[in-house]
Amino acid sequence: MHLTRFTDNALRCLIYLGSTEAGSATVSEIASRMAMSEDHLTKVVQRLAQRGYLQTTRGRKGGVRLVRPPAEVNVGAVVRDCESDMAIVPCFSDDASCPISPGCGLASALDDALGAFLAVLDRRTLADLLVNRHELFALTRARQLSAT
Repeated sequence: MHLTRFTDNALRCLIYLGSTEAGSATVSEIASRMAMSEDHLTKVVQRLAQRGYLQTTRGRKGGVRLVRPPAEVNVGAVVRDCESDMAIVPCFSDDASCPISPGCGLASALDDALGAFLAVLDRRTLADLLVNRHELFALTRARQLSAT
């Protein structure tokens, strides 16, 4: 299983917001401290806001913040909401035509593997990823200092 950069950036954005003492940040701040493209992160934040993970506020004092406490943000759900295609192999998609699909056990095995992968993520919340919250926050601050 390979997660897209979109999903990786979504998870890192949520981790940043969960670790920051202010509870909110600008897209520019998150992008800078987490080494992401600001344009790409803007799209990520829009999706996370549409799915109910973030609240966005425009204007001079604007930014983004978590809508729910980290313990209520399920990692598996975030991955499902951010990944546009969970097909591990082409035969998972409806339009694929494989000459051996009726007798092949590969799709079933990979489907089981994907289910196990997602089941592990379903047992984790954002709070689980923030066990070292203060260290994460310090690392993002160090990143800011080294970037300036």
